Order: sequence, then C-alpha cells, then structure tokens
Amino acid sequence: MKRIMLTVAYDGSAYSGFQEQDNAPTIEGEVNRCLSELLGEEVRVAGGSRTDAGVHALCNVAVFDTETRIPGEKICYALNQRLPEDIRIRESREVHAGFHPRHCESRKTYEYRIVNDRFPIPTKRLYAYFTYVPLDEKRMAEAAAYLIGEHDFKSFCSAGSQVLSTVRTIYDIQVEREGEEIAIRVTGNGFLYNMVRIIAGTLIEAGKGLWEPGHMEEIIAARDRGAAGPTAPACGLMLVKYEFV
Repeated sequence: MKRIMLTVAYDGSAYSGFQEQDNAPTIEGEVNRCLSELLGEEVRVAGGSRTDAGVHALCNVAVFDTETRIPGEKICYALNQRLPEDIRIRESREVHAGFHPRHCESRKTYEYRIVNDRFPIPTKRLYAYFTYVPLDEKRMAEAAAYLIGEHDFKSFCSAGSQVLSTVRTIYDIQVEREGEEIAIRVTGNGFLYNMVRIIAGTLIEAGKGLWEPGHMEEIIAARDRGAAGPTAPACGLMLVKYEFV
C-alpha cells in the first residue's frame, strides 16, 4: 500500500463543490470514479480544501491509498486521459503514509476577481463577479489591512459551520485593480466556511462607500455574521496557491 498526492486544477462551474455528494456532480466524485476505473480498485481521495459549488482551483490537493504498481509520478498522465476536460491533475507523487493535507500546517491563497465596468464581459462571467457600481479599490485595500493577523473571524463565517474554533490567521491580503478588473488576494493558514467570499462581499461594500474602512475593526469585534457584508458569488473565487510549511 502506498499513498499518492494529487495536485488538482478545475473549473468548478458545472460542479456542486469539491466534496463528493450522493446526488450531485462534484470534483471529488469525478476523481474517485476515474481513479477507481484506472487502478481497478475502489479509491476514495481526501481533499485538502473543500471548495464550494462554482468555486475554481489551480492547485487543490488530495491524497489516496492504493496497491497499484504504477509509479506515483505517472498516475497524473493516465488519469487525465479519463477525467472530463474541466478537471486536470497537474502533478501526482508518492508521499509518506501518514501525510494528510488537512492535518499539517499549510498556507492557502485564494483570489477573488471582480469585473467593475458598465456592462458584464461575457468571457469572464464564470470567473468573476460583475458590478456596475463604481468601486474604490483604495478604500477596499485600506479596509482589508485590518484583517491581517490572528483574529476571531466568526463574523466572516456562514451560519451552520461546525468548527471547534473560528480563530484564523491571515498573513497577507492585497486589493489591486487592472483596468476594469479588481483582484482580492488572501493568504491564510486556513479559512472558515464561505470566509473568503464574505470578506470579498464586505470589501465590496467598503468600495461602494457604504462604510469607512476603519469600521472593519468593529465587524471583527462583533463576532456576528450579521455585522459583515453579503457573501459574494462563488464564480469569482479561485484557489491559486497551496503551500505546506
């Protein structure tokens, strides 16, 4: 028995998230199905980040155990021949038997993209949130700076999440505009359910001028989901970096 780690990229538009579900297409479900066919054994992968429906990834991580004699680094080539074209394994390699992506220290970077223009751009509709309301990216960046560090992010966690602690650390958060697009890039040691999308929705409210950037301190202190902004749509979110430290 050996353990294999996969680096998985996907367009999440057609899927109900990463984690396998009984009655809906998921990234994990497709990977499990194709791996089981390829290896001739029942395979169940364990993912590092359980991204939501419609969320994309360049580098999610998953592990599985197998008896196959296929070298770990070759599995990605064979698996990509079976997977649908909106899912690709960018790398596969053998790791030690005790390795699990959710049980070791890591840094994840998510990027949320916004098209801020008079009209939507059709080619970006699946990969960015559109708003015609003018956004001030400098106000957004100023508000975002209050999130850096270790905080209780309960205000940025959707109701119903079952976690032991809502304390997380954000190492860096950047808000940058290039033409009609604004990118919010957040790096942290872990994220709560819908946390990045709620951060994005809250920063959009600041960008519209609905509140001053310093109000972010009050939102954090409230520890109340109702204090933060709306949850931004899933289409604008992508997991762009996954590092083990």
